[in-house]
Amino acid sequence: MFKKLVGTILLCVSMPAFAVYQDLDAIVAVVEEDVVLASELRTRFQQIVKQMESQKMQVPPNEILLSQIMERLIIESLQRQEAENRGVVIDDETLTRAVMSFAEQNNMTLENFEQALIADGTSYRQFREEIRGEIMINRLQRNLINRRISISEQDVQGLLNSPFYKEMFSDEYRVGHILLSLESGASESAVAAAETKGASIVRELREGADFAQSAVENSSSSTALEGGDLGLRKAAELPSLFVETVLEMNVGDVAEPIQTSGAIHIIKLLERKGAGTQRESQSLVRHILVQPSAIRSEEETEALIRSIKAELDAGGDFSELAEQHSEDPSSALNGGSLGWSAPGAFVPKFTETMLAMNKDQLSEPFQTEFGWHVLEVLDRREEDMSEEARENMAMEILHRRRFEEEQQEWLKELRDEAFVEIRM
Repeated sequence: MFKKLVGTILLCVSMPAFAVYQDLDAIVAVVEEDVVLASELRTRFQQIVKQMESQKMQVPPNEILLSQIMERLIIESLQRQEAENRGVVIDDETLTRAVMSFAEQNNMTLENFEQALIADGTSYRQFREEIRGEIMINRLQRNLINRRISISEQDVQGLLNSPFYKEMFSDEYRVGHILLSLESGASESAVAAAETKGASIVRELREGADFAQSAVENSSSSTALEGGDLGLRKAAELPSLFVETVLEMNVGDVAEPIQTSGAIHIIKLLERKGAGTQRESQSLVRHILVQPSAIRSEEETEALIRSIKAELDAGGDFSELAEQHSEDPSSALNGGSLGWSAPGAFVPKFTETMLAMNKDQLSEPFQTEFGWHVLEVLDRREEDMSEEARENMAMEILHRRRFEEEQQEWLKELRDEAFVEIRM
C-alpha cells in the first residue's frame, strides 16, 4: 500500500492538476483532531527535493523521503494543535511583519517578494500560513520547554571550570548527527538490532558513504531532512552527550555509536573553526520586555510597551518600570539589567538595535521573537572577557544546550502520547 501511495504522490508531481484532483485531496494520516492531506505531502516533497538538488545532495529513495516528510508533518500538526489548545494566536499584523522581515532579508519589497514566490511556484497565501505555523510552534516551545529547564550556579561554575573551557569558548564545530530512536521499554532483540544498524552505518560512513544522504535515510532527528547538519556551534553549545567526544575528533572522523536508554547517536565532525581573539566589544544594557499572551493581544502588548516608553521619556525610573512591567524573569528584579554582554549573547534584532544606539540612549519599542522591548545602552567597553560576561555567556550556552535536549524529549513525549493513524 505504501508503494502504491508513493506512486500516487509522484504522479501528482508530474501530471496536470485536473487529472489528479481527487488524489490531491486524499487523507494520508489522521493526527488527533487534524489530518494530513496528500497535497500537503506532495508539496513538501517537491520543496525538499528542490532544496536537496540545489545543495547537490543525492535524493534518497522516494519511500524513505516520503516517510521522513510524513513524520515531520505529523510532528508539526501535533504542535500546532497544542498551540491552539493553549490559546497561542498569531494575528495578521504580527504575521505581516514576519513576512516583511523575510522580504527585507532578500533585499526585496513585500510586493516583489510576493511576485518572486509566485514565480517560484509557491502560493503567497500558503507561505504566510506556513510562517504563521512556525511562529506558533516557536512561541509554544519557548513557553513550555523553558519551564522544564533549571540551571544552578553550580552548573555555571562547572562549565567555567571545565578542562575544555578554552576550546569550548574559542572554537566552533559543525557536527553531523544521525539519531536511531528506540521505543520505550524496547526488547533486547530490538536494542540489539538498533546496535547492529548503528555499527553498520558507522562502517559505511567510514568507507566513504555520504553523511547527509545517510541521515535523510536513517535518522529520526528533527534535522534529518537537513542531512543531520547541526550547523557551526561553540563546543559548549553542542548536546552535552557529544561534547567530549567531539573535542577528541579530527575533521572527517566518525565516532563510535553513542548509546542512551532511548536512542543511538552517530556523529561526524564536518568542520572546525577557530574563533581568534579573546577581546570583544561589550555593552552594558538594560531592557524592559513585555509579551503577548492568551489574555493580552499583540496590539495590546505593543500599546503597553509604547506607554512604558512614554513614561521613560517623561522621566520615569527605568529600574522601577522594569520591576513593575518586564516579563524577562532573569533581569526584571535587577531593574532590567542584562549586565556587560557581547553582541552574540542576543538574538539578531536585539543586537542590531543595541549596536545602532549611542550611550545613554533609549531605543524606540521594537519586536523580537521574545516579545516587545525597550532598551538602554548605559556604557560600552573593549576588553578581555570579564567574569560577569563569561558567566552570562555560560548561562546562555547552558540554556541553549538544555533547550535542545528538552525539545527532543518533549517532541518524543508529544508523539508517543498522540493518536496517529497513517493511512498508507
